[in-house]
Amino acid sequence: MPDLRNCRRCGRMYNFIGGAPICQDCKNADEEVFKKVKDYLYDNPGATLSQVAMELDVSVEKIKMFLKEGRLEITDESNIILECERCGKSIKTGRFCRECQNEVSVDLEKTTKTIHLDNSDQNRSNGIGMRYLNKKL
Repeated sequence: MPDLRNCRRCGRMYNFIGGAPICQDCKNADEEVFKKVKDYLYDNPGATLSQVAMELDVSVEKIKMFLKEGRLEITDESNIILECERCGKSIKTGRFCRECQNEVSVDLEKTTKTIHLDNSDQNRSNGIGMRYLNKKL
């Protein structure tokens, strides 16, 4: 059954498949903006975030979104600064620096293991398990 939704940007109805809650036309418009930003940065590697935004009439937030999604990467000669959302360290792309990515990943693995162990202990204490003629195996 189709999942019909209204586009958050233009308000038109569309068949939601997944991803961003916007219609295909708005996604295509975003892709065109991305290509313009990418080409501008390729031709002007020393441009600042505000310069790119003013020259191309694109919001600073949209450019930051492209950087955080990992679609754009800051070069060494660039004047654009992106900070890790966790520790504030300067990064070239994404939301977190390598150290914070590793720490978050390790914490997530520990939490997953703890939840799994808690669930298996709870299942044992509740008597859930395989039974044969009312005898637990």
